[in-house]
Amino acid sequence: MPGVQAEAWAAQTGFFGVAQFWDGTMDKKNKLNLTYLAVALGLLLLFQVYWANYNEIEPVPYSRYQQLLKENQLTNVVVGPSQIRGEFKTPQDGKKFFSTTRVDPAVATELEKQGIEFSGSSGQNIFREILSWVLPIFIFFAIWAFFIRRMTDKQGVGGLMSVGKSRAKIYVEKVTGVSFDDVAGADEAKGELKEIVNFLKDPDHYGRLGARVPKGILLVGPPGIGKTLLARAVAGEAGVPFFSISGSEFVEMFVGVGAARVRDLFEQARKMKPCIIFIDELDSLGRTRAAGMAGGGNDEKEQTLNQLLAELDGFDPREGIVLLAATNRPEILDPALTRAGRFDRQIGLDRPDKNARVAILNVHIKRIKAGKDVDLEQVAAITPGFSGADLANLVNEAALGATRRGGEHITMDDFTRAVERLVAGIEKRSRVLSKKEREVVAHHEMGHALVASALPGVDPVHKVSIIPRGIGALGYTMQRPTEDRFVIQRGELLNRMSVLMGGRAAEEIVFGEISTGAADDIDRATDIARQMVTRFGMIEGLGQRVYESQRQAFLGEGLIGKPKDYSDQTNREIDLAVKKLVDDAYATAKKTLNARRKDLDEGTALLLAKETITPDDFPPLVNIAPGAKLDGSSPDEVLAPEAEHAPTLS
Repeated sequence: MPGVQAEAWAAQTGFFGVAQFWDGTMDKKNKLNLTYLAVALGLLLLFQVYWANYNEIEPVPYSRYQQLLKENQLTNVVVGPSQIRGEFKTPQDGKKFFSTTRVDPAVATELEKQGIEFSGSSGQNIFREILSWVLPIFIFFAIWAFFIRRMTDKQGVGGLMSVGKSRAKIYVEKVTGVSFDDVAGADEAKGELKEIVNFLKDPDHYGRLGARVPKGILLVGPPGIGKTLLARAVAGEAGVPFFSISGSEFVEMFVGVGAARVRDLFEQARKMKPCIIFIDELDSLGRTRAAGMAGGGNDEKEQTLNQLLAELDGFDPREGIVLLAATNRPEILDPALTRAGRFDRQIGLDRPDKNARVAILNVHIKRIKAGKDVDLEQVAAITPGFSGADLANLVNEAALGATRRGGEHITMDDFTRAVERLVAGIEKRSRVLSKKEREVVAHHEMGHALVASALPGVDPVHKVSIIPRGIGALGYTMQRPTEDRFVIQRGELLNRMSVLMGGRAAEEIVFGEISTGAADDIDRATDIARQMVTRFGMIEGLGQRVYESQRQAFLGEGLIGKPKDYSDQTNREIDLAVKKLVDDAYATAKKTLNARRKDLDEGTALLLAKETITPDDFPPLVNIAPGAKLDGSSPDEVLAPEAEHAPTLS
């Protein structure tokens, strides 16, 4: 039944307060009042029973009953299993009725012969009598409340009347246990948020010139970057109540529940001001409202969003209520939500650079027993593109690896193995390859490594392995960047494509034929070539023009870009330019490996014998043509692969 009808039914049937009491949704004040009422009713029943017995019925001993019976003073006698009740013909001491407890006739005769006054005992208690009819009702009601609560919990509703209540988890400073010291690699974002903390701690100082705290702050960044951690750190530093809720928790099966929960959330916040409200995954609540859809689209979500917009307009920022929200999909948020006056400030977070990765690793390394040989600079160097969550997982995997091998400390080798595990997958030593397949894989990987060591502007080789990993990788060549790069020249992109094509070139040179092992390499080389043609304007015949928009940086590929606005002839020229770039890269790889054929044969033999080698094991892998530093200011994205993965060879 709809939420409003359910409330009306509960109020009419009298189960409203009782259900709230049993499912835990009633507040403490109402629970206390209901308890007092129940105790008062019980005491009233006891008093009524006692008063009725005291005023109307005269308890008499059994010996006295026998005497009155002989004197014919009784009438309307009712004989029960243990008691005898009746009336006095003449009221005794103002009481008309009597009661006595039966005594065994033989015992009564003996006592009567001795002239002893005696009475019986029923063995019953008035509390037991009351309990005998109260307890079954209580048990029945408890079972009813239990099943009602389980049913509503399964439906995600809670109690009968808790549908419109906010499910925000309330934390205080001691519970969050997070401060800015626990957040590393996001100094700019911390600086922005420290203003919020200072305002909450000293609003008079910050408001003396008429300034006000921003109503809303939107944290934007890819998943795992630390948006939620930053929000909890703000609450921990400010020492104020912290309401935490996910955007998806506002919407339920009943119409109007989302808007009711938004209202309840802000009402709770006003009672506990100053405070912080944090809404995670705001995009599930604040998605752009559809226009022109028959039936109004998702009306429930739109009502919830409208209520949130109204609440943002309705509260005074001088009250000390700050709204924090996080999303990794800012492009789908409703413009009415992100405008100034609602979310006044947007803080962008990106994946950490090398220095930030070192700072993040320093935070997590305190929780483990690391050996003296662990160099966090090297760990940060082999983890480009890792987010804060990835680095935390890396430290944990290294600790698990050290525990697995029975070590007392975590070594640098444990970190290297952990990176390989996360990037390439777990080792598949049970996957048995034929001799021919192992030779193909070894030549393929050595082709990658030798081309990488011969061309300028390419990341140096860190390790080459033919141990199968993950689902499809039969080997891999790992490269370690020497520094974070933000500007890449055309020649360096061509050389990176040549490194990707080095595996297939080695197969053709040695075996005279090619295999399916280069499928992933070709895909990545084609991707670089297509971006050079369509995004970077690096082909003279096509001019300095962008033909395809940049892909979504937060969610990866798959989003619909802008429609094609060029002719079919131009499209053909783009395809031909991409093909020429890949073909030229393949020709460069073949030329390089032909010149280094001796190194290719020796390196492959060593790789087949040891399965994993480094530049220390095979000196020709050391870069012989290191790239020069670049001068430029174009903020093109880094296209450098973090590791070369050989796909499945079939």
